[in-house]
Amino acid sequence: MSSSSPEQLLAEIRHHCTQSWTLMEVCGGQTHALLRHGIDQLLPAEIHLIHGPGCPVCVTASERIDQALELAARPEVILCSFGDMLRVPGRQGRNLLAVRDGDGDVRVAYTPLDVLAVAQQHPDRLVVLLPVGFEPTAPATALLARRALLAGVPNLTLLVCHVRVPPVLHAMLNAPQCQVQGLLAAGNVCAVMGQAEYNALAAEHRRPIVVTGFSAMELLQGILQAVDQLERGAHRVENGYRRAAAEQGNHAAQALIQQVFHPIDCQWRGLGWIPGGGLALREPFASLAVERRVAPPVSAPASPEQAQGCISGLVLQGLARPSACPHFRRPCTPEQPLGAPMVSSEGACAAYYRYQR
Repeated sequence: MSSSSPEQLLAEIRHHCTQSWTLMEVCGGQTHALLRHGIDQLLPAEIHLIHGPGCPVCVTASERIDQALELAARPEVILCSFGDMLRVPGRQGRNLLAVRDGDGDVRVAYTPLDVLAVAQQHPDRLVVLLPVGFEPTAPATALLARRALLAGVPNLTLLVCHVRVPPVLHAMLNAPQCQVQGLLAAGNVCAVMGQAEYNALAAEHRRPIVVTGFSAMELLQGILQAVDQLERGAHRVENGYRRAAAEQGNHAAQALIQQVFHPIDCQWRGLGWIPGGGLALREPFASLAVERRVAPPVSAPASPEQAQGCISGLVLQGLARPSACPHFRRPCTPEQPLGAPMVSSEGACAAYYRYQR
């Protein structure tokens, strides 16, 4: 089924496609690649792409952002997180950059292990890491937790915001308004976790799932495989990313995640409560949870998106395109975002802003 050029793959997709099909690419990295290469414009009109919730910055709950904001404002706290997280608004529209511009000590971490050195250098301060991301980023946080516990660093704590992809896909495919007929699964997630949970999803929901990479060729190949299954009435998992994602995944990374975390029900921004959709520290690593040290406040009831008429919740559910938002481009931009999908370098709104033709 492979071809030697994008043109040939597009020709094969057109040849296979005899009716309309709606596909969802799960990962924000896939969304950006599809728009950057113009694939969304080159596909036949019968193929409709829906953008999934696979942007960890976008789906981090507003409540957790509010907790991070309150912690960062405390004089005894050093709060560390990763680039885009500093720009995500909480429920009152404020972000961590605003706290840093005030009196808060907010720092960008490039890897979780960087934070261990910060805590050791400042034994008189409470150092809080706000780690986010799907399964591929969880092992690095788990490694930090193991090393912190082994080294006995009492002032290092974690405000864990890791989330899991299969549970949210299960919830979305169960929703009565779901239009998705086939999925392009993120190759980086499957490289860590393998295909077992996706096999179960494909069987239960009777949708084909194709694991893809992030190049134009890999995405086109994945679309072709998904369309081929749909046209034949098949629904199984196919791995189109074999160069990086083995069927069983990475056993060492899985063991590290299982040792340090356990699944929990959690809130996803724009999507609500997802059963089993998050990760929390298990004992003895739970002693590192910042909630054991301080009690962050409960958030206000309204999110900034709801308050300002932003439709990012619908975008994250694949029920609306970013360009359908009345605030898209004016006033919502990457420099002045109303919702998280315009903040993140993996957000669908940011992709449309940058690449939409």
